[in-house]
Amino acid sequence: MTAPTRSAAPTERGEGARERREGRALVVALHGASRALKLYPPEHQAVQRALAELTTLAAALGGGDELELRVRGDFLFVNGVRLRLDLANYASLGRLLEVLHAADVGAIVAQANASVTDWLALLRALESPEAHADGVAAIDHALQRASVTAFRVTPGTDDEDSASEAEATKEAARRTYAQSVALTKDVIQSVRMGRAPSSRKIKRAVQMIVDQVLNEETSLIGLTTLRDYDEYTYTHSVNVCIFAIALGRRLGMRKLELYELGLAALLHDIGKSRIPTEVLQKTGALDEIEWRAMTSHPWMGALTLFQLRGQGELPYRAINVAHEHHMKCDLSGYPRPVRPRSLSIASRIVAVADGYDAATTRRSYQTTPYPPSAVLQEMRDNPRRGLDPIVVKAFMALLGVYPPGTVVVLDTYELGVVRAPNPSPELVSRPRVVIVSDERGNLVSPAIEVDLAARGADGQFARTIIKTADPDAYGIRVSDYLV
Repeated sequence: MTAPTRSAAPTERGEGARERREGRALVVALHGASRALKLYPPEHQAVQRALAELTTLAAALGGGDELELRVRGDFLFVNGVRLRLDLANYASLGRLLEVLHAADVGAIVAQANASVTDWLALLRALESPEAHADGVAAIDHALQRASVTAFRVTPGTDDEDSASEAEATKEAARRTYAQSVALTKDVIQSVRMGRAPSSRKIKRAVQMIVDQVLNEETSLIGLTTLRDYDEYTYTHSVNVCIFAIALGRRLGMRKLELYELGLAALLHDIGKSRIPTEVLQKTGALDEIEWRAMTSHPWMGALTLFQLRGQGELPYRAINVAHEHHMKCDLSGYPRPVRPRSLSIASRIVAVADGYDAATTRRSYQTTPYPPSAVLQEMRDNPRRGLDPIVVKAFMALLGVYPPGTVVVLDTYELGVVRAPNPSPELVSRPRVVIVSDERGNLVSPAIEVDLAARGADGQFARTIIKTADPDAYGIRVSDYLV
């Protein structure tokens, strides 16, 4: 057997690029046409324009042949290619999956000659109360009444039903994450424009994250790998909030304490809304003036939250964390305190979560993120980081030696992506892994999840990690396998 080569996977990963790109456009067009139908009659110009765009996109994607939309659990496949979930298409893709699941639709096959009238009939049938009650049979009946023969609709499979509970949990995590990112974006932009954000919405977002972590933290932690380069400021705040709440839970905090910790974590970088965008997004080294501006964001964040406190009764803990999260345990870092103090446990937790997410994320001035396992090791072994060693140890227990999203090479020469740590302390180096390529470097589709704690017939471990790998070297987008 030979180890996976650097060139094998990227070739495979490039296949289906057109389907993914045009498939996303098709999903957006479906969502747009469906919304237009709810607002206007079919003959309205907005509806006709949306249907025409949908018909054109479907015909182009079908390439003169049939177009297949297939649902597998919470994933949508266009002509056999899975569409990637990202923050831009979350709402439209989520709504389409909701409609298809409600009608128990497993697949829709559209003929190349499907017309605007045909698509109108299909959308009406999918959204009808009869489809929700009787499923595919009602959709077929509605299409027959409209004399539409351009579509073949098939029901979902038993496999999907058996996985419905797990998929529902993942869907709840996705919804929580997307809503939290949108809320954080609204908060930061409101502060930047001098408007007061809604404290009620902020609190509700944190409550959702706390509830999700208490219910099933693995799915939400996996979503922290769904990082958007252009949305870094917002996704970073949500990721830090998720990590902080999960870490606080490991440290024995009660639900109310987790809520206050999560609120502080979500708002820890609110001071950056006062920093010029050109400084935040600068790709090169900062000059002295720019560095002073950047290091002012902790105390500016504290002042901003003082102003918000009068309107929304934010806890003082959030103000304290905004001020302290870049201080080190020896009180170096920034801003420098004017008198002796002891950092709060919330600030120590947020500092660890903040440092980890920042180091493992691609940013304007960090085009190559550090491997998650290397970041954890650096946080543990380098005292100059100034992090609380007990909190770091708890964080490593939370994420494992190989955190979710780490790409690993196994002794079988398979390539895998770590999905979740092993809950047993004795098996911390044996996480659950999604196998993405075989021993010859060929892409495994669909990917297979395995437990590295599993043993073979001889009593020995069936698979063992021998090293970590760079996902970019193999053309792997980690979030594809975790969300």
